[in-house]
Amino acid sequence: MRALVAYGSKRGGTEGLAFQVADGLRAEGFVVHARPAGDVHEIGSFDVVILGGALYAGRWHKAARRLATRHAAELREHPIYFFSSGPLDASAVQGDIPPVRGVADLMRRVGARGHVTFGGRLSPYARGFPASAMAKRRAGDWRDPGQVHDWTRRIAAELRAGRPVRA
Repeated sequence: MRALVAYGSKRGGTEGLAFQVADGLRAEGFVVHARPAGDVHEIGSFDVVILGGALYAGRWHKAARRLATRHAAELREHPIYFFSSGPLDASAVQGDIPPVRGVADLMRRVGARGHVTFGGRLSPYARGFPASAMAKRRAGDWRDPGQVHDWTRRIAAELRAGRPVRA
């Protein structure tokens, strides 16, 4: 099965999650291409699409939103799963965090089968406002490889079984 893992990432944390998802799918026997969402121009050659976006002020990364909007008709023809990254605390591993409203709307538009929110990452050396101000009190890495691995394994198993995945 050929999988596309596309991501919108500003500071690299979501990109890192996308590569973890890609590695997990490869371990499950998938042929995987991981690309920035802005570099994706076609999805027809893939059997499944996983689209991730960093959350900033309650909004998904612009490149992830654009890919979902521009390719909505094509995406409806594929199994598609979404992930978000962003909480700068352990809340993402403590319980399910539903998609923010804009992501939920995109999920309905493309018929996404599932969504998960992973913890985010913020470097203590982040530049620009408001990231530098947030980094003074919220710097850290809350991405949990175990959570990513478990979600990726569920996707692979449910795709093989023909059932949609739940976060």
